[in-house]
Amino acid sequence: MALDKKRIERRVPTAPSVPLGDHLPPFLQRIYLARGVQSPQDLALRLQYLADNSRLKGLSEAIALLREALDQGQRILVVGDFDADGATSTALTVSVLRALGADCRYLVPNRFEYGYGLTPEIVQLAAEQQPHLIITVDNGIASVEGVEEAKRFGIKVLVTDHHLPGADLPDADAIVNPNQPGCEFLSKHAAGVGVAFYVLSSLKSALRESGWFARKGMAEINLADYLDLVALGTVADLVPLDRNNRILVEQGLRRMRAARCRPGILALLAVAQKDYRQLRSSDLGFIVGPRLNAAGRLDDMSLGIECLLTEDPLEARHLAQKLDALNRQRKTIEEEMKRDAEQQLLQLADLDSASRWGLSLYDENWHQGVIGILASRIKERLHRPTIVFAPADPEATSGDDWLKGSARSIQGLHMRDALDLVAKRHPHLLQKFGGHAMAAGMTIRLKDFTAFSEAFDAVVRESLSADHLEAVVYSDGVLADEELSMEAVDLLGKAGPWGQQFPEPKFDDEFHVVQSKVLKERHLKLVLSRAASGQLYDAIQFNSDWVRQSPPGKARVVYRPDINEFRGERKLQLLVDYLEPCN
Repeated sequence: MALDKKRIERRVPTAPSVPLGDHLPPFLQRIYLARGVQSPQDLALRLQYLADNSRLKGLSEAIALLREALDQGQRILVVGDFDADGATSTALTVSVLRALGADCRYLVPNRFEYGYGLTPEIVQLAAEQQPHLIITVDNGIASVEGVEEAKRFGIKVLVTDHHLPGADLPDADAIVNPNQPGCEFLSKHAAGVGVAFYVLSSLKSALRESGWFARKGMAEINLADYLDLVALGTVADLVPLDRNNRILVEQGLRRMRAARCRPGILALLAVAQKDYRQLRSSDLGFIVGPRLNAAGRLDDMSLGIECLLTEDPLEARHLAQKLDALNRQRKTIEEEMKRDAEQQLLQLADLDSASRWGLSLYDENWHQGVIGILASRIKERLHRPTIVFAPADPEATSGDDWLKGSARSIQGLHMRDALDLVAKRHPHLLQKFGGHAMAAGMTIRLKDFTAFSEAFDAVVRESLSADHLEAVVYSDGVLADEELSMEAVDLLGKAGPWGQQFPEPKFDDEFHVVQSKVLKERHLKLVLSRAASGQLYDAIQFNSDWVRQSPPGKARVVYRPDINEFRGERKLQLLVDYLEPCN
């Protein structure tokens, strides 16, 4: 594939409704204003400013179910999902309910055998444990048939979820989902773990107000002690960091930096050789999350959940090492799949306007647990909505050969709505699907792959313009020499948390490439001289396209300032996100 070409666009700061304060340096004020911050209140990330839980539809019914289960000693079974949000949601719910004295267990569907959500097959498996109440976390809003099956067994169901609902809601005993019709909760971007946190914190408040803890002779639990799990799941699930989510993430990060968190999280950081005291939100997404997700991708997410549940540091370290090994295995599989994908993409010429706008790729040897990552990589590289398919587990299907697909979108295309349109036009193509604006999953027949690919491409063409297919890299402008310092890096690290729709700052400028060297055949080590001042900077671009050819002598560079620590020495370094020749 050719070098990717992007348009560099600088963010435009808005005018604040209230001055942000002279204590913030001008470059940081500019960054905040470009992200919609309008007043100092928007930067106050204390728990007292969390959105009002009373506006969550279904909350009172959920609390009644949980109180009944606690008072009557009923068995509770938490049914989670096989990603990091699902794992943290499960660990949070199980930990809190057990702390309240509940007989609480969990069950996570193996993605290769049962698929996603509370399916009838999962309910049949759950029924063997004879639960009185099933709680779904990070799933359930689409589990119409599964809830019906639970009712057939006489099991009550509490659905907690954040995914977008379909036309029909399950007939559960209670549903808590900020995206369900009629819910007035202000934060529509809560992750599954965030929804579970709200339910459990509301339960704790109801128990306290009724004198339940005093009657039980039990000390009150502090839900803030579980915010490490909430922060991890929120960042790893890539939900938008609105103010409410930033409060949850910031408060969780503070506890992690003080080592007031699960032994499993500390162990996952340790195996990655990351100092917890210097933890940033991006580390949750790029270090902890992938190791946790590796269990669900390649094996069984119970391994990740147990790592988050254990209170024993030695056991946590042992489980973290297993997860780290799975993550290394995942990387190897991903590299092999990426090479196969590049060969397929070569057949699509240069992906100009005559080629497909919506990409669908399939290989019979691809691993079902890694297709989501591959879809993300291709989407990022080619800036097109991408769906990657792999064979479904034959034991989990019958009749026709089935494919599992994982989709990733770009700005301008709501992926779930696009799939819904495909399903309405071609009812036979999609067996089932679900997801978000930017990511979705689906099942199709192998024999329908070509027809689906064409139908999806047609919907994408109708939904997007050619401008949408031009990749844009956003910049916060130029940092002056005196602003580009290790002090600024520390300040930026503390100024977050950064994440989806509140992105980590990037800057751009023109530089002369003084030196360049290829590292490990993939990375580009550079010495850059700022064109305006001549100031020298060390820089590195990971997985650089320029390793295949010499970088230009003068380049416009989009970068993030960082600190490189090596053998106890700290030096300023620029992490290059994008580099293009200057005219």
